[in-house]
Amino acid sequence: MRYALLMHSGEPAEGEISDEVIAEAKAAFGAYGRALESAGVLLAADVLQPSAVTTTVTRRDGALRVQDGPFAETKEALAGVFLIEVPDLDAAIGWAEKCPGAGWGVIEVRPTATAFINGAWTG
Repeated sequence: MRYALLMHSGEPAEGEISDEVIAEAKAAFGAYGRALESAGVLLAADVLQPSAVTTTVTRRDGALRVQDGPFAETKEALAGVFLIEVPDLDAAIGWAEKCPGAGWGVIEVRPTATAFINGAWTG
């Protein structure tokens, strides 16, 4: 079953985190990604840029609206996504627990409803 591990965390201000801490986080996420790959469960992974560079697109009443910034003001923002394929929720939770982002944010474990694979929708 496919699961999205959605990392939510507060967004630090520019310069708020030291270069040493950033290097440690990169190393931790590198090790985590390699562990997911070694286990054969990783489908895709992306850590997102800050929400300040977000663009939102909506179509209401036939009109296109493109806006800078996130759609919702929240204390925590979506920081990254790992898409994994594992046997069940317990396995997905096990991988979420190992995610370095769980140490400073929240990892939302959500099963996918459908997937676009090899040109067709599944699920």
